Amino acid sequence: MADLFSITAPLIIRYPDKSLDVLVECLHHPAGLVYFRPFWDRMPLTEGIRLVTGEVRGSGPWKVGDAVVTVLGCQGTHPEQAAGFAEWQVYREQFGSHYPDVDALMQFAREAGYYD
Repeated sequence: MADLFSITAPLIIRYPDKSLDVLVECLHHPAGLVYFRPFWDRMPLTEGIRLVTGEVRGSGPWKVGDAVVTVLGCQGTHPEQAAGFAEWQVYREQFGSHYPDVDALMQFAREAGYYD
């Protein structure tokens, strides 16, 4: 499929305990990946931005440590998360060109303690 950090489709992560999270932004991290949850800007940074440790493997689905990242809504498997992502898209469109770029996202991740 594609490199996890270049794909533009919405993604979802499944942890070993079966919990799920939607990834609206995904950044490479030396220890794995940093991702941003929907409405991350309305949460404390450490809740809205998460670090997943482990080697990033695969070309879709991807594994990061013991977690699995897939494209959201593949074959209609996650309707609740897909609806949440749709709400996020409407919210994000309100920012237009003022939505943070990659450098600004990295800065938010630094403020959350995930980068030096």
